Amino acid sequence: MPELSEAGTAASRINTSIPHPARIYDYLLGGKDNFAADREAAEHLIQLSPGTREGVRAHRAFLGRAVRHLATERGITQFLDLGTGIPTQGNTHEIAQEVNPAARVAYVDNDPIVLVHGRALLTSTPTGMTSVIEADIRRPDEILGHPEVRAVIDFDRPVGIILAGVLHFITEQEDPHAIIKRFGSAVPSGSHLLLSHITLDFASEAQREEFTKPYDKSTAPMVPRSHAEVLRLFEGWHLLHPGLVEVVQWRPDRHSFGDYIPGGGHAWAYGGVAVKP
Repeated sequence: MPELSEAGTAASRINTSIPHPARIYDYLLGGKDNFAADREAAEHLIQLSPGTREGVRAHRAFLGRAVRHLATERGITQFLDLGTGIPTQGNTHEIAQEVNPAARVAYVDNDPIVLVHGRALLTSTPTGMTSVIEADIRRPDEILGHPEVRAVIDFDRPVGIILAGVLHFITEQEDPHAIIKRFGSAVPSGSHLLLSHITLDFASEAQREEFTKPYDKSTAPMVPRSHAEVLRLFEGWHLLHPGLVEVVQWRPDRHSFGDYIPGGGHAWAYGGVAVKP
């Protein structure tokens, strides 16, 4: 568990003047852990696409359904959640430990504010084991070798690798394929990859030109990808039914708050779950 001094050090490194994807996402979900720069960027997104809030909720709902599926149907008992974002309702450990109280989750994010909230996150689960570290998925070896990750994840047993809504902040030069390949090489057969990714496949030309601008001044630019481009991220993995689809179409649950997009709109994201053969 991080010491209070560690969280305090992390808090001192939070730059409130530059939008951060995790805090923009928090604002769109209705959270309070964001700053004026984050809110300005988020409101710009909403102006460009009025369904942005609903799309973010749909994205979050997909994560919940997919984690539940892995915990209930696929027997996954440990999860490596990469780019987790600021803790909110329906976190991975809450869902997994509802199914299996002994489920283990290691959270990773590069925003210091996530570590600030880490203590509350860690103490909220008295049964299963949970950890949170500040690290960047662009440096997989640092994460895979981190003692707090190693204390939670047994890499000799199947792992659920979660990359939900994070790879669209990785440029082609930073090689998202290599990132997935490295994490995949660290886990055995029977491990699963849960991945979701922003797309502009449903956008007009005008929307395409404007959609990513709110992230231009953030800590990471947004790189939307097409269905074919996201599908290639699953190379070496076997996609489960229904394949790579819009997040609202992945095993929809009529009781889920995030499965409805008003006016027949789109969630602006693809999602899929795959198994390592």
